[in-house]
Amino acid sequence: MSLSIRTNVMSFSIERRAALVGFGLLALVFVIGLLSLSIGSYPLGIDQVAQGLVGQLGGIEQMIVRDHRLPRILVAIGAGAAFGMAGAMFQAMLRNPLASPDVIGFTAGANFGALLAVVLTGSMVLFGALMGGLATAGLVTVLAWHQGLQTGRIILVGIGMSLTLAAGADVLMSMTDEQVAADMARWLTGSLNTRSYQDVSLIWGGLVLLLPIVGWLQFPLARMAMHDDIVIGLGLALSPLRLAITCTSVALVALAVSVAGPLPFVAFVAGPIARRLTGGGRPAVLTAACVGAIVTMAADLAARSVPLIQLPAGVFTALVGAPVLLWLLAVQYRKGNF
Repeated sequence: MSLSIRTNVMSFSIERRAALVGFGLLALVFVIGLLSLSIGSYPLGIDQVAQGLVGQLGGIEQMIVRDHRLPRILVAIGAGAAFGMAGAMFQAMLRNPLASPDVIGFTAGANFGALLAVVLTGSMVLFGALMGGLATAGLVTVLAWHQGLQTGRIILVGIGMSLTLAAGADVLMSMTDEQVAADMARWLTGSLNTRSYQDVSLIWGGLVLLLPIVGWLQFPLARMAMHDDIVIGLGLALSPLRLAITCTSVALVALAVSVAGPLPFVAFVAGPIARRLTGGGRPAVLTAACVGAIVTMAADLAARSVPLIQLPAGVFTALVGAPVLLWLLAVQYRKGNF
């Protein structure tokens, strides 16, 4: 059952199950956000959190809520949403749950570009991440091209590219002093420590600019589940659309990497979970954004809950994503996709 909405400019339909799932996930984002504001080395009650958010809590508690935990949570939501949307778009475009940016090397490219920018200039992280992601996307496409692009070949080439870029990142870290290398190592794992409102402005400003493009791409993405000949027969320009989807996804990944590091497997798991929840054949990109935000926030909350040590959030996203990757690899092998 779906609800149709028509205006003078556009018309679209919303499935009832997808809408209920979306509201449920947004509620879960809110609940985890409240828990993240209250739980930590300095625990606070929900009433103290509420007072701190409106500026009625004085002293150190006010500083903890508004200056330390709130920007960290907002960055986690934004970065997780960006990773989730990028993963769902790639998987829908290539019709394979393994084809996410972190598996086929695009996240590693953005990460390498950001590190290179830091080593060379000391800044320009977003620009470096964007250029690294786009260059990696182009290189993977060229290396995987053989009488067309086969999804399995793209995945295998992307995995090799990801390993190569990871080695390159190690080389870059060896070229810096010990303190900078230690900071880079924590960032490479994916960390939300010491996030600021500048990071919040960066990730959410980028999302505001990219969300209209993501919304415009929903129509062709929903039809890319069909065979290429059918998509072309429907009047869609397949090659320009793939280029637009790739560039938009790389931009989302670059945004997320620039503020949170290459959180492993968030983009990979968000899409399949979102499609299972909505139960339809559509890409479920916005649902994947909510799932990505929840996974990132939950991983960061788990990292902060470990006593006596501050672990990066990427440790926990990897613990969730690695088994899912192995399971999907086995499923795709049984289907004969490799």
